[in-house]
Amino acid sequence: MKNCPPQFEADAVALYESRPEATIRSAAADLGVNPETLRNWVRAAGASRPRGRRAEASVEPPTALGAQNAALRKKIRELEEEREILRKAAKYFAGGDALVNRFQFVADHQRRYGVKRLCTILGIARSSFCYWRRTAACRAARQAADAHLAARIRAVHRESDGTYGVPRITAELREDGERVNHKRVARVMRSIDLAGVRLRRRHRTTVADPAAAKAPGLIGRDFTARETNTKYVGDITYLPLESGRFLYLATVIDLASRRLTGWAIANHMRTDLVIDALAAARCTRGSLAGAVLHTDHGAQYTSRAFADACNQAGVRQSMSAIGSSADNALAESFNATFKRKTLQGRKHWTGEREARLDAFRWLHRYNVRRRHSRLGHRSPIAYENALRTTSTTLKQAA
Repeated sequence: MKNCPPQFEADAVALYESRPEATIRSAAADLGVNPETLRNWVRAAGASRPRGRRAEASVEPPTALGAQNAALRKKIRELEEEREILRKAAKYFAGGDALVNRFQFVADHQRRYGVKRLCTILGIARSSFCYWRRTAACRAARQAADAHLAARIRAVHRESDGTYGVPRITAELREDGERVNHKRVARVMRSIDLAGVRLRRRHRTTVADPAAAKAPGLIGRDFTARETNTKYVGDITYLPLESGRFLYLATVIDLASRRLTGWAIANHMRTDLVIDALAAARCTRGSLAGAVLHTDHGAQYTSRAFADACNQAGVRQSMSAIGSSADNALAESFNATFKRKTLQGRKHWTGEREARLDAFRWLHRYNVRRRHSRLGHRSPIAYENALRTTSTTLKQAA
């Protein structure tokens, strides 16, 4: 409408003034006129419209009570969000409230809540989380290396029939080329629940004969020797069977190399048992002439028959003090090790055959493969071979 009657203009302005919520554009659309035309009419009429309650409320200056209500509403929103965060974090702590679990939760939810907010709620330092995230690649590589090491440790532990502990497993790994610290081996073994076999209670087998002849103590608790085939210790231990009966093992051990040079098993503790062990040692060495054999005061070792066997072999007898196990501690320790490694927590063997086979296997393995801490974690035979090599080299140099 290019030419509007004056009455139409006046009515349009009055309509606009009567509607506080209406805008120039909406009123012009309702009347079918251009918004600029209506605006010019309103200006020309000098009209003004009263403000409605809604408009008044929108421009009302905030009061102290309104500000307090706004702060309370904000605090409620923060508490509700904090409760939601803690509820989600609960499943991360099912296996224990470890620090790494908190870090992982922050990493998984940082986009929604923000790192600073999550660290504050969970009680961790933001710098610690940033360091944890920055070292993720190194941590993953270390975990992969530990998994590889755990597999090797399991293999060594299984090969030792579950008897090796941290020192021997460490030595085995190092010999295979693995550069590893014993503390790391201990940590990985704890994580996969592996451990060596521990000591068991010993059973007394020595029965002294007060009337028998005694030999002097020639080694004085010095269980070392510079050369092989010079000083030996001997002892007897029992092998418990399920039937309640026993087998008995007599041993002869070289103090220089800790090698088991002779042993015998029987279902009795007569003198023949220790004589057979001495004969086996003589066979291993070829000759025992001039060597010292230290034993306890058991009736078998103080018997005339055993003294004659020692004389024939050229062996000098040495005996510990009566009732003093420390005087023959090395042999006692060997027996304890043998039984805990073969029984592995059991109380007995099911029968003689099982006991004999277990003993045969472990005693030969002891000489050939079992690492000894005293020998630099080498087996007795490996140590003797090294001694022979060193001796040959010195003789050639001389």
